[in-house]
Amino acid sequence: MPETPNPKRYDLEDRTFQFASNIRAFVGGLPRTISHREDVKQLIRASGSVAANYIEANKALGKKDFLMRIKISRKEAKESRLRLRLLNTHGEPDPETRRQTLIQEALELTKIFSAILNKGT
Repeated sequence: MPETPNPKRYDLEDRTFQFASNIRAFVGGLPRTISHREDVKQLIRASGSVAANYIEANKALGKKDFLMRIKISRKEAKESRLRLRLLNTHGEPDPETRRQTLIQEALELTKIFSAILNKGT
């Protein structure tokens, strides 16, 4: 009997890419304020770095390199969460809901990377 793939199984490479992509879509709809300008730049960089470093971890030259890339991914996920928390959606329900969803995803990615690090050391 053939095995059925687990529908809840996530490809972490796709998930980190989707996180970075969702961040870009979210910030595109934010008001252009002075306070947002720097946080948005840093948020875009950090979210992209989560995905890029995870991809690099999968192509690591060894265990040490793999663990370092995962640590960087975790650090960038934490920064993404901070930057999201700093953004002001001015109480608008749709952007605030999207922001909270992205904050939750950043937290979940941080926990996943922490679990990988705990298992790998």
